[in-house]
Amino acid sequence: MKNLGQMMKQAQQMQQRMQEMQQKLAEVEATGQAGGGMVTVVVNGKGDLRKVKLDKSVVDPEDTEVLEDLLVAAFNDAKQKVERHVADETQKLMGGLNLPPGFKLPF
Repeated sequence: MKNLGQMMKQAQQMQQRMQEMQQKLAEVEATGQAGGGMVTVVVNGKGDLRKVKLDKSVVDPEDTEVLEDLLVAAFNDAKQKVERHVADETQKLMGGLNLPPGFKLPF
């Protein structure tokens, strides 16, 4: 039973570190681009859109579909960067603990 108590203590510590990491994610920012940099978006670590920058050449009232597509592509680029950062930080936090595929923390 001694091992069980130690495992529970480690799990609580891990949960606390995960909560701290999630709080810090609001401060992390990732920049995504599309159209060769004509559209740039900044997303925080929680996936919230923080900033959009548009090159004037993509703002055409007669062709909004291109701008819409570029915004989606830039957002997805930034989101992938954030997800990669979160995965890297989670891996560091887990200390190389190999969890089964699909197993996610916190529970």
